[in-house]
Amino acid sequence: MSYDKNEIKRRMDGALENLAKEFGGLRTGRASASLLDPVVVEVYGSKMPLNQVGTVSVPEPRMLSVQVWDAGNVKATEKAIRDAGLGLNPMPEGANIRIPIPDLNEERRAELTKVAGKYAESARISIRNVRKDGMDAVKKENLPEDEQKRLEGEVQKMTDEATKRVDDGLSDKEKDIMTV
Repeated sequence: MSYDKNEIKRRMDGALENLAKEFGGLRTGRASASLLDPVVVEVYGSKMPLNQVGTVSVPEPRMLSVQVWDAGNVKATEKAIRDAGLGLNPMPEGANIRIPIPDLNEERRAELTKVAGKYAESARISIRNVRKDGMDAVKKENLPEDEQKRLEGEVQKMTDEATKRVDDGLSDKEKDIMTV
């Protein structure tokens, strides 16, 4: 592998995007359409993501709504949401399913904070792996020592920036979880 600054940046950004998606799925007591991303509905003899069965919206701060496109799939959609392990209690109303978001207790908040920390650590590990690949690529280039040091510094700077973004994101998510 040859040294490619843009490739290293792209891979670090990918780790940050993945972290943002994982954080989006953590319930903070406020309704978010991404909360239902992990829900898979069994319809037409196959499993489909919820967003391919209906439209998810946020009509109120503590309420989600799923407009199921085929009224025959309401029961299967309701069951999938209930069984997804998100602690949600869907209430069907015709082809629409209303999902109130319950309050978080202190124990659940602490649990979610730990999960957020695990997600952040996983992102840091990914970033460090990208850093290692970048450093190895610089070493393989057989460049003059001063140029090699400059490129290694560049990789380290990108690593530090990405890690800071992970830490900032974690801090924001922890505040979000604890102050709902």
